[in-house]
Amino acid sequence: MAATVTPKRPIRVLNISGAPVDRRDAMANAAASDEPVDVLVGDWMSELNMPSKSYLLSEGLSPGYEQSFVESLEPAIENIAKKGIKLAANAGTVGTKALYDIVVEMAKSKNLDLTIAWVEGDVVLEQVQTALKEGTHDFVNFITKQKLKDWPFKPLFAQCYLGGLGIATAFKEGADIVICGRVADASPIIGAAAWWHDWVAEPSKYYDELARSLIAGHLIECSTYCCGGNFTGFKSLDWDTIAEMGFPFAEIAHDGDVIITKQKNTGGMVTPETCKEQLLYEIQGTYYYNSDVIAKIDQVEFTQVAKDKVRISGVTGVAPPPFTKVGITAHGGYRAELHYCFVGLDIEEKAKMTEIQMRKSFGEERLKKFTTWEFTINGSVPVNPRNQASCIVDARLVAQSPEEEALSLKNFCAPALDIVMEAYPACTFQRDLRTAEPQPYQEYFVSLIPQSFLKQKVHFSTSGKASIDIKAPEITSSLDAQQPSYPPTNPVDLATFGETVEAPLGYIVHARAGDKGSNCNVGFFVRHEDEWDWLRSFLSTERLIELMGEDYVGQKIDRMEFSKLWAVHFLVHDHLDRGVNANTTYDILGKFLSEYIRCKPAPLPKKFLDRGKI
Repeated sequence: MAATVTPKRPIRVLNISGAPVDRRDAMANAAASDEPVDVLVGDWMSELNMPSKSYLLSEGLSPGYEQSFVESLEPAIENIAKKGIKLAANAGTVGTKALYDIVVEMAKSKNLDLTIAWVEGDVVLEQVQTALKEGTHDFVNFITKQKLKDWPFKPLFAQCYLGGLGIATAFKEGADIVICGRVADASPIIGAAAWWHDWVAEPSKYYDELARSLIAGHLIECSTYCCGGNFTGFKSLDWDTIAEMGFPFAEIAHDGDVIITKQKNTGGMVTPETCKEQLLYEIQGTYYYNSDVIAKIDQVEFTQVAKDKVRISGVTGVAPPPFTKVGITAHGGYRAELHYCFVGLDIEEKAKMTEIQMRKSFGEERLKKFTTWEFTINGSVPVNPRNQASCIVDARLVAQSPEEEALSLKNFCAPALDIVMEAYPACTFQRDLRTAEPQPYQEYFVSLIPQSFLKQKVHFSTSGKASIDIKAPEITSSLDAQQPSYPPTNPVDLATFGETVEAPLGYIVHARAGDKGSNCNVGFFVRHEDEWDWLRSFLSTERLIELMGEDYVGQKIDRMEFSKLWAVHFLVHDHLDRGVNANTTYDILGKFLSEYIRCKPAPLPKKFLDRGKI
């Protein structure tokens, strides 16, 4: 009779960073705590710093990695070594080897017996250029459908999104700290679980388990977002503890069972609602793609099993896609902006007067040199403002040009300010004019690259230890770029919900929005099961377009439902004007859309409003 192998206990993975601007003491505090943790993970990367770092690296102005990670690791590394905690960091950005060298030297300087590894293979400019030259793959922007060969910019850098099996392999081979350049946000969590439960040995046998760890990773990848950060129900938090919210744990069992919790004795909370919002953040629909697995999430469900403990269920997995996402960066040109303030009455007329005067001041010759020249007003004046500050509206001029000289002092700032003495009443411009100086910005082209093109390797600091190749998956699933999209299922007559009151939608509806390239997704959900029929019947694509108002300019919109979350999800294609780096609006991350829609008045059933406002 074969011996019975007792499964290992669930692994405890703690995320201590969701961005380069997260709390820098979080890693040190976690490593010093007496709370058990098996693996620390963190993400210091985004579509904001990847293109900018690649440009700075090309100009010799940056080593390419994220310095805030080094600042977080230095005070934590001794306790990490002492307690045997593993660490997987998505922090190399575009300088992974340089960051690895820094960490190796840091451990050496402190006489720590640590094996450091780094994952290579995310930088794929060579493969992209070769494929274009040989015609072996058409890189098509999966948002705009433009082909890379027709893109009017010269690729500067190309970086793809790797899975977690390289991390799992590194841990299995004895690594204590694994430095990554660009693995997908959830990949460190997949890697940790695949190592712990040895799914890495034969991943094709564990698609459900990998998919559940993928969604666990998605839930904790943004650190405190699932613990009350960025939460539309923030008013229900304990405000005595909001200054230091706890970071999230994912407890992942051998069968993929997942519990989401947070650090003990910390602020915030973990509830089905906080988890629903994070699940709906930055997804594209029914299927969640990763290089290691595809998770099907339309039947996902969250159950509160104890205070600050939520179980995930309903996630299944299939073989990974043959492709992975690739972001291609180019130098887009230069940008500058300048602000005026409007106060009190006649805001639209003041804006019209200012724009007429500025266009005349710039002149046609200057204006022709800009690819973008936008003058917008942001905000509004309330009736009977309570003080002077509350009736100030921001007016913003943003310009972009491929030529730095077009945005020089004499060509941008000077003509924008030369109108001051003939301008609107109370004309006042911003005092700090540094934003009016030309700054470089990057264009970002989002496409897919075959996983078979990748050359992924894991390298180790141990003397004489050979690097390990990470092979592309042999079994893959077909990839349909178009996610399922459909109108309300079995809609109910809205009149059956009784008397309505015109009030902001967000009084009874939670929401979360986010970006992926220039796409913007937004998900809405209600608090009670008996409100679900109303939400899915009310919130059609046509209704969203109506609520978007002037912000809808013909974008394609996909719609789907999460029946067990009581949620409706929309994907608004190409809503963000080329993505975070080139975008000229305030909503560079796509997060505003949900709060904008929540504040719009709608006919809400009075019986739901009577339960109280969110």
